[in-house]
Amino acid sequence: MRKTTPHDPRTAKQLTRRSILAASAGAAAALGAAGLPVLATGTPALAESEGEGKGNKYNQLRAEPLIPGGNRGIILYSVRDRISAAPDDSGVPYGFERVLARLAEIGYKEIEFAGYNQNTAILGRQITPTEIRKILDDNGLVANGTHTSIRADTFQQQLDIAEELGMKNIGTGSDPTNSAYQADWDAAADTWNELGRQAAARGMRLYTHNHDAAYSFLLDSGPLDALGRPTRSSGVRRLEYFFKQTDPRYVYFEFDIYWGYVARYKHQKFVDPTGQEQTSLFDPIINVAERTTRFPLFHAKDGNKNTTLPNGYEMTPLGEGDINFQQFFQTIGEPDFHHANWEQDTAPGGTLNRAQSLDFAALSYQNMSELTIYKRN
Repeated sequence: MRKTTPHDPRTAKQLTRRSILAASAGAAAALGAAGLPVLATGTPALAESEGEGKGNKYNQLRAEPLIPGGNRGIILYSVRDRISAAPDDSGVPYGFERVLARLAEIGYKEIEFAGYNQNTAILGRQITPTEIRKILDDNGLVANGTHTSIRADTFQQQLDIAEELGMKNIGTGSDPTNSAYQADWDAAADTWNELGRQAAARGMRLYTHNHDAAYSFLLDSGPLDALGRPTRSSGVRRLEYFFKQTDPRYVYFEFDIYWGYVARYKHQKFVDPTGQEQTSLFDPIINVAERTTRFPLFHAKDGNKNTTLPNGYEMTPLGEGDINFQQFFQTIGEPDFHHANWEQDTAPGGTLNRAQSLDFAALSYQNMSELTIYKRN
């Protein structure tokens, strides 16, 4: 399929039935070995046996959205340039009232926040959470989460804001700890278990969002360094250790799909307790599918493979890159439980293209809405 530049949404490629159902043989083998469902390649018509179900209305294929319409969201970090913009005469929406109205017009139903401030020139003061909630309600939008600071000393105040905005999830864009050491992840787990209980008592779920480093290897074995810290790894990844140390009733996760594939590219090798280098490939789909109901939220972020870059990928609008979202969301299941928030860190176009982030939001929503699952009556 011909690729187009991510900087011109008007010439974006169209998703086809063949392109969205295609799955690599390597990924299929890994999923099958883990006991997870594997997508058939080709179209459903080709996968169906000749004559099977013909004339039987109870055995006919039907198409349904893979991501339900009410679960399609956006994190406002993707359009942060327009949320924070001062009033201008460009005709491009600015501030919460105008930007959220445009996102609702595009089709988004859910909003994940990345701060609660806008340019004070719009109102002559800062907007309040109560005013933001009214904008959400007026546009038929629901707040499904936030990236805020998760600290014990300010957590109740953050819960107050989340409650005012009607959120069911409250989270952060940072890892519980940036450490590579088990003791620090144990301490973080204790804190998060307690804060998760506090969130649950107010009808919310506490979640953390990953970058690639969260899936690098824990230093938990081998000789100690001069400070008494381990220097080698048993092969356990940091966040996978955190999964086991936290209470599934109180601590949840938002999987950033793009950063998951970056982790697969970057974090492949570790030195085992005997001093031997080992290779272990991270599988983003299996990582989620084994504990799918701990992931209420996702960042549906796409990228083109580019091994000349340190991360191995370059961000693009959703559906314009190389990540197989069809395979990802169909395999992990639980479509009604999962909420997909489009994100592209690089969406803002600056003063030369003020409309770019909102144009990319529209393109990404269209491509998200075209992801389809096929079922039998």
